[in-house]
Amino acid sequence: MSRTVLRLAHAIRTLEGAGFEVRRPFPTRSLEHVDPFLLLDEMGPAELGPGEARGAPDHPHRGFETVTYLLAGRMVHRDSQGNSGILGPGDVQWMTAGDGVVHSEMPEAAFAARGGRMHGFQLWVNLPRRDKRMKPRYQDVPSARIPTAEADGVRARVIAGEAIGEKAVIDTRTPILYVHYTLEPGARTVQPVTVGWAVFAYVFGGEGQVGADARVVRDGQMAVFTDEGDEVAVACPAGAREPLQALLIGGLPLREPMARYGPFVMNTEAEVREAIEDYRAGRLGRID
Repeated sequence: MSRTVLRLAHAIRTLEGAGFEVRRPFPTRSLEHVDPFLLLDEMGPAELGPGEARGAPDHPHRGFETVTYLLAGRMVHRDSQGNSGILGPGDVQWMTAGDGVVHSEMPEAAFAARGGRMHGFQLWVNLPRRDKRMKPRYQDVPSARIPTAEADGVRARVIAGEAIGEKAVIDTRTPILYVHYTLEPGARTVQPVTVGWAVFAYVFGGEGQVGADARVVRDGQMAVFTDEGDEVAVACPAGAREPLQALLIGGLPLREPMARYGPFVMNTEAEVREAIEDYRAGRLGRID
């Protein structure tokens, strides 16, 4: 049974970090979250001049995961657990904040100096109650290790889950699907999904038709699917002027109480207050 589209969400433009612009389909006034997902930001695409690149200086997290997927540009990750890494085009960084971490995501010095194209995504994934205070961990996966499949005008980069016979190398705390699809004009694919999972498709290039109802979804729009059905159809119209670029993301809803305050996402307000106090007292560590 193929799923239909429940609703369309339109990305808003806002500023993040030290002042870089993002397109954000959620959270917004009309769509708070898609359990278990808390946020999706598209960074750019932007053509930056020398010295114009901005990032997110030292800031804390507790209770969830951040997933950074870079398409263009170069970023440097550093955190209070002693982890560091450089993200280039196609690389993925999956950081499980768990009990708490301070980290920074800044443009690589050489890239910042010369400028260039910056484009990428950050997804926030909520952690279940049992994992909110787990030891933080960091998975840095270079582009060459991201499984990629191609068939009949469809290209899939499998960041989490499985697609077109390829399985992701990243380990997730809850079952998650995260696939970057590129469809040439006239191409179509059907992605198996688990019944009951929350699933959405975010289009960031071209125009597509998604779901059993072939709902039209354009650049900067996100289709949220019904939770009934075990597959999702995605197509690029034969007459399209460019390929369809879309993220297809899904996961098992937690259906747990949520208390959220900026970079802290817990189950109760008391736990959020504790997180704030721990951060102010330096118990989340610091970046040396």
